[in-house]
This record gives sequence, structure tokens and C-alpha cells, in this order.
Amino acid sequence: MSVLAVAGLALSGCSASNGADAGSDAGTDGGYNVYALLPQGNDQPYGTNYLKAMNAAAADMGVNLTITNAEYDSAKQANECSVAIASKPDGIILWPAAVDTIRPCLEAAKAAGIPVNASNSDVLPEDKSLVGTYTGPSNDGVGRAAAKLIGDVLGDKGGNIIIVQGLSGNSTAIDREAGFRDELAASYPNVTVIGQQPGDWAKDVALTVTSEMLTSLGEENIDAIYAVDDTMAAGAIEAMENRGIDPTTIPVVGTGNTELGQPNVLSGKQYGTLFQSPVWDGENAVKYIVEAIDGKTLEPNYFMPVPEITKENAADYPAEW
Repeated sequence: MSVLAVAGLALSGCSASNGADAGSDAGTDGGYNVYALLPQGNDQPYGTNYLKAMNAAAADMGVNLTITNAEYDSAKQANECSVAIASKPDGIILWPAAVDTIRPCLEAAKAAGIPVNASNSDVLPEDKSLVGTYTGPSNDGVGRAAAKLIGDVLGDKGGNIIIVQGLSGNSTAIDREAGFRDELAASYPNVTVIGQQPGDWAKDVALTVTSEMLTSLGEENIDAIYAVDDTMAAGAIEAMENRGIDPTTIPVVGTGNTELGQPNVLSGKQYGTLFQSPVWDGENAVKYIVEAIDGKTLEPNYFMPVPEITKENAADYPAEW
């Protein structure tokens, strides 16, 4: 089944406990039992399509899934991890709610002999030995690619930029910003970050903090904006429009190529983005936990391709979420 075909499939009929978003009855003829500990689900566009692909892949591979949604609450995810380990599944897929609190879960799973793979947001480097592999975007690489888009649009002149950050403590947000700053320092020393505030992955929060930075720093001093995802990029664009600023005069770069972001890129309101596929993400989470359970030798990371998207090629990459 193709990746794009899986994207269109509906979730299998399912139920889940512990505040879970969805669970799958796929593979009830005796396949592997796998817990997927996630921080989001049908409450988020990305999670909705990640779940569709995950459930479809599980059905194809005969995997019985129990899927939880911690809603980015690390304490809730820790409890869900305890429940998962007590049920003695064949494997666990972990998308950390907060990367700096997940080690006890990983240590408990290791002590119980349950393989764990990280998905979408990687664990800390010091915790890598406790997972079989990581599947998802290289968030450091995503940040570096975003820096290239910013550097290219500003050109040799360079300029001052602001960052609308992701959720504090989230490894995706941390790694994207770290990669972005490292690439600027290495390749675009004439680009200076003069302000940053967390947008919490939310358009309304991003709108507010962008407006605050435009006021406090002076819109005339800001040459570009890096929003760590397209939802927040849309908030930054709206903040500019509310102030009568043409968003093409302060280029915005996001990540996702989402149903919210792609139209902004096509219209020119958003300079660029990085394509991220929840379909690839959900499928490969299942594929590689099966390989881990089967005892296969895995690479430390399996990174999804994340092409750079601008107005020139956006139509070639349909939004998946």
C-alpha cells in the first residue's frame, strides 16, 4: 500500500483507556501487542493523520495497537508508561511528551525486557542507549534547512530575525532551534537573532508573541521571522497583517507544509517551509518496532525526507495535515 494511499484511510474502529486518543483492534489474529505512547492524537491535525497511517500499517502487519494521548502532560505519559509496562506488551512506540522526564519510563521498559523505539521526537543523547532506534524527522536537520531558507532570502546583506519557538521542554522545539542557530552561526554569520518567544505550537499564541516582539524590538528592525512550525507561522503572518505590515516584506519560514501553511506559501505570504509527512511518520513507527521485536539490527536513526518548499515548488507537495 502506498504512503499516499494510507493517508486517506480512516482510523480503524477502536477504543483505548487512560485518556487514550485511539487504539486499534488490527491484527487480532495473534500479532504482536504494541503500546504507542503519544503526546497528541485526533486533537491535533498532525496526530490525526499520524494515527491513520499508524493504524493502517498495524492492520497490514498484524500488530495489535493500544494508543494513548498524554496531551503533552509528562506526568500523564509517565502513568501511561507504567500501565503499558504492566501489560507486558511485545514493544512500545514512544513519542515523548517532554524529553527531559522520560528516562524512568525507558529504564523501566528495559528492566522488563520490552523494546522501545522513539518516534517523531527523539530522546536525549544520553538516553539513546535505552531505545532501539528513532524514526521521524531530523529536527536538527529541519532547523538547519530553515536557516538555509532564511539565509537565502536575506542574501549577502543579512539582517535581524526573531524566532517564534515551539513548546518549552519539547525535544522537537529544542532540536529545531538548536539546528537553526548552529547553521546560522556556521553559514550565515550576517544573520542575527534579536528576539525569541515560545508560541506553544498554537496560532493564537504565536500571533500574540509576534505582535509583542514587533512592538518591543521595532518592526523596522526585523528582517525575517523563523516560526518553528507552520501553525505558528500563520499566527506571525496574521500579527503582521493586523498591524498593516505586508508579510512579503518580512519573510516568514515555517515547517510542515500543512493545510494552513501551504496556501500561505503559494500566495507568497509565507516565504518557505519544510515538508513533513505524518503518513511516513506513523507507518515507520510501526515498521521499525516490529523489526525491533523481531531482533533485527537497527540503525540509531531512520530520518524522513524533509524537502524545502517555496512558492516555486509548493504545488508539487500536497499538504498531508
